[in-house]
This record gives sequence, C-alpha cells and structure tokens, in this order.
Amino acid sequence: MISRDSIQKIQDSLKIEEVISDFVTLKRRGAGFVACCPFHNEKTPSFHVSPSKGIFKCFGCGKSGSAVSFVMEHEHCSYTEAMKYIAKKYHIEVVEEEVSAEELMSRQKRESLLLVNEFAHKFYIAQLSTAEGRTVALAYYHKRGLEDETIAAEGLGWAPSGKRALTDAAVAAGYKEEYLLELGLSVRREDGAVVDRFRERVMFPIYSLSGRVIAFSGRTLKSDNPAKYVNSPESELYVKSRSLLGIYQAKTDISRNDKCYLVEGNIDVITLHQLGIKNVVASCGTSLTVEQIRLIRKFSSNLTIMYDGDNAGIKAALRGTDMVLEEGMNVRIVLLPPGEDPDSYGRTHSLAEFESYITEHEQDFVSFKSEILLKSAGSDPLKRAEVINEVADTISKLPDPVTRAVYVREVAEKFGIEENIIFNRIGRRQKAVQNKQQAERAIEAKPELAKAGYKPENEILAPTEAELLNFLLRYGSKVLNFPYGSQFYEESGISVADFIVNALEEDGYVMANSRYESICSAFKTMYYDQGLDCEMIVRKLLDGEDRVIASIVADLVIDRYEITSDKMKSALTAESSWLANYVPQSLLNLAEKRLESRVAELKKEILTVQDRERQVEILKEITQNQNSIKKIKEKKIN
Repeated sequence: MISRDSIQKIQDSLKIEEVISDFVTLKRRGAGFVACCPFHNEKTPSFHVSPSKGIFKCFGCGKSGSAVSFVMEHEHCSYTEAMKYIAKKYHIEVVEEEVSAEELMSRQKRESLLLVNEFAHKFYIAQLSTAEGRTVALAYYHKRGLEDETIAAEGLGWAPSGKRALTDAAVAAGYKEEYLLELGLSVRREDGAVVDRFRERVMFPIYSLSGRVIAFSGRTLKSDNPAKYVNSPESELYVKSRSLLGIYQAKTDISRNDKCYLVEGNIDVITLHQLGIKNVVASCGTSLTVEQIRLIRKFSSNLTIMYDGDNAGIKAALRGTDMVLEEGMNVRIVLLPPGEDPDSYGRTHSLAEFESYITEHEQDFVSFKSEILLKSAGSDPLKRAEVINEVADTISKLPDPVTRAVYVREVAEKFGIEENIIFNRIGRRQKAVQNKQQAERAIEAKPELAKAGYKPENEILAPTEAELLNFLLRYGSKVLNFPYGSQFYEESGISVADFIVNALEEDGYVMANSRYESICSAFKTMYYDQGLDCEMIVRKLLDGEDRVIASIVADLVIDRYEITSDKMKSALTAESSWLANYVPQSLLNLAEKRLESRVAELKKEILTVQDRERQVEILKEITQNQNSIKKIKEKKIN
C-alpha cells in the first residue's frame, strides 16, 4: 500500500495536462485544453482538461475524473498502478506502508511468480536468435505471414528441444525450482526428474490486463503430435476462465471503438492485430465463459463473434450468443467463408477488404439463429415451432423492452405468426427465470440484511440539489461575510459548507436524488470527520470506484466554456460578496422546488382519489403550497 506521504508528493507534483498529454495531443483553449476524446471516436473535440481544477471531462461520452483516474481509465489499471506510473514520470520514490507478515509474504510470492514468468518469456524470445529458433520457429512465423515487428510486439518465442533448457537456465539465474513447477513451466516425471513442460514449440505469451506475463500457450510444429497446443496449467496468476488472449493489446482499441471482436485462436488474434484490427481477443483454449464476457464488458458492451464457418464454429457461436445476452451486452455474429478462419482470411485480404466483409456479413443474433436453425428444421412444422420457441427464448434475455419489441416484430414477419404469440412465450420464459432467481435469492438471503436500493430521481428538485452540491464542492471552505444587519450576519463569518449543511440538517432534509445524497454524505464525512479540504474531497470522489458519481462530480465542478467577459470575471473574482448573495438564494430555490414537487405529487394523487373528503384536503394543501411558493418568490425578489 502506497504511503500517505508518497500519495501527497505525487498529488503535489503532478500537472494533469502533463500526465494526459502522455496519451493525448492537447490543444490550448483559453485557460484549459481540449482534444478529441481518447475514450470514443469523434471528429470535433469534446474532451476538456482544466489545469486549475485538476480534472478532465468529456462532454461527448461523459468520462471524467482526475489525472489519476485518467490513467486508470486509459490504461485499465488499478489506483496503485496509476499512482506508480505518475510517480515514475515525476521521479518520485514510492514508499509502501507496512503490511502484515502474511500479506507481505503473499505479495512477495506473487511477484516472484511473475518474475519467473518474465524470465521464461525473455528466455523463449532469446531462443529465436539461435540456429534452431531461426530455422524452425522464425520460419514458421514467417510462413504464417507474421512480420518481424509483429513477432517482437506480441512477444512470440520458441521453446527449444532440450529437456531441461529452461529449467537449468532459470535455476542458474537464481529462480526456485518449486516456482517453475507451480507455474507449470517445469513438470516432475514419474521417475522424479524435473523437465521442461514446453519443448520444440512456438510460444505465445498470455498477458494480464496490466501487461504482465501470466501464462503461455505452446504450439507444436510436428504433425504427428496429438497435443497441438499445450497451455500453462492454472496457477495463482492464471485462471483460464478469467483470461483472454490479446486483451492487453486490445483493451484501448476496444474502448475507443466501443466494440470487441471475439475469435477462436491466438494466431487469429495476432494476424488481425497485424492487419490493423486491434480490438480483437480470443478465449484461452476454452469455450467462452461468463467471466471472460464480463472482462470484455469493462471496455465495451458490443461484441461481435467471428468464428469459422464450419459446424464447430456455428455451434460455438450459438452457444456464446445466449451467454453474452444474459450479461446485458449486444451481440452480433460474423461467419467467414467455408474453409476460412480469421488468420487465413486476414493473410489473403487487405484491411479494407476484411472490414468490408464484416460490414456485409455481420448479422444480429435473431437473423443468425433463425437462419441456422431453420436449415436443420426443414419443412417439419414441429421443428419449425421449436425454432420459434428457441429464438423467442433468446429474445427474452434482452433487458430492454423496446429492443425486444423490435426483434419480436422481425421474428413474427419472418415466420408469419402473430406477435402476441411470441410475446406470450417471452412472458412465460421471463416469469420462469424470475421465479428461479427469487427462489435462489430466498435461499441465500439473510433476514438481518437490509435491502439496498436507489430512490428515483426527482426532476423538479435535481437542478437545485446539484446547485447546492456545486457550492459545497467548489466553495465549501470559503467564508460568507454577510453585511451587518443581515439575518445571516455572524461577526466571524460562516463557511459555505457550514451554512448549507446547517440549513439542510435543521430542516431534516435528505436529497431526493440518491446519487446527490451520496455525494453530500461523502462530502460531510470527508470535510468534518476527516478534515479534508474541498480540493482533496473532489479528487477522492473523482478517483472513487463509483464512476457514475465521479462523472456527476466532474459535471458539477468543471466549466465547459471559458468565461471571457471581463464583467463576469470580475463578478466571480469577488467570491465573498457573490457567494453571500447566491448561497442563500440557492437554499430559497430548494424550499420553492420542494413545494413545487409536493404540488406535483398532490395533482397526481387527486386524479386517482375517489373520496370527496380527501379531494378537498388535497385541494386545500395545493392552495397552501402555492401561496407559500408565491411568498418565497417575493422574498427572492426583495
């Protein structure tokens, strides 16, 4: 864990525009900078950086945060990794706080395992320069159309023919044999001898999300070897179901293009990367898993499955479609021509031709599934009915009702049946799923646990609540100096935070918008209990795990447009008088909007109430509230 002093040194030293300019070309605009957003495709810059506030905000896709959260978002790394990146940039020594002996041993072991894998990776790469490596491995890579630059960029290598080539080299370099065995780089034979697992194989490293080597996949070049591919066994570093080949190289392009292509093999991934299609990954020698889908979903909700056009590829695509939909993602399918896979097709076609093929042959899941299943059903009416039911069951997995309705209409037209028949099937299917989920929750639920939930946003109150949060986050520590004689006058003045928080707590007010209430509560905890200033509070909220709250905070504290009017600049510079006027006005606005919100609720209620007495009570309360609103408006004018 990074020490507080180190964090403070990093925060004090960094300049957000310098950190972000490592990844994005920034252009000066007034007091800030703009650029085309690195998180989504755009032609007109909507990505703004404010050096004075130390935050960034894209007004196109909504991404926002501090320099640290930018590195986290762009590089898809942890907070600690982002801080270490910035520390290295500014030549700051990172001091780690003391941790328990058990935790320290666990960290040291994990790091040792990573270092062993890195040694093995360098060893396999170095073997490409040997006579055997050049003659066998490089010749194979070149035959597959891979260029030297690609071989180097992807970190490909060669496991030589010696029984203990890697094992002896690693032990001689000081690495423990037990770690080689644990990672599966070495294996112990029945006679007790320890030998290399990978021999005479071209080697493909498997990277973690942060770019560390966690495992290997080795391919034999011998036609008589039944084990075409041998992969590292699962270890503390590598869990097959949670890993994706190519994810480290592809993650940025998946985010930028908001789309991921899923293929079957590691050569497929590398060939497409070389061709120029960077947002492509493959499962690690296993069927697609829920964990892998969720890993992709971190970067995009749009997945296109690109498998071979043979029966195995079709079955794999059908199997994966429902899983992807269940995770709330959009899925499309591309089947390549018979006898082709992404590797072979990518080697014989240009980037433009490949992209054109995808555009022309990409299908939504309903068209794909219907077309495939109907072929097997033929003219048999019972089998056709089974196809309709199966397609309807797939549609039922879509979370959005509008999207479901669109697909229902398409299926009804395709099969010539009424839409309500499909809707009935979907309804029964969803009900069955809900019943099953409720039963599972009932078993797992504990009565003492409170049920969490978010209150719906109140559109009438939201703008005023946002305005008050703006004052808290930007000016909370500023002192309000009310003129002598004012009802708010205090000889020593009162801070903006104290003025707003006291008013809200005296009234027992909880913000109607649950996200705003979370921000307000977090502010009070950090400001009063932890003694943090507003700048540090904003920074912590921007770097927090809840990215929705981070986006809201950025919206509240960053200005999209620069103020150029001298008159406005002058007014804003005189913060004391300006705040003393507008902060009380904002609280009056809140009182007014609360009454308006109540009136809106009463007007809805009166439409459903049959009891005459209650109707009279509602009309009376509406009149009283409207009179109170009128008085507040007069008070604001005066």
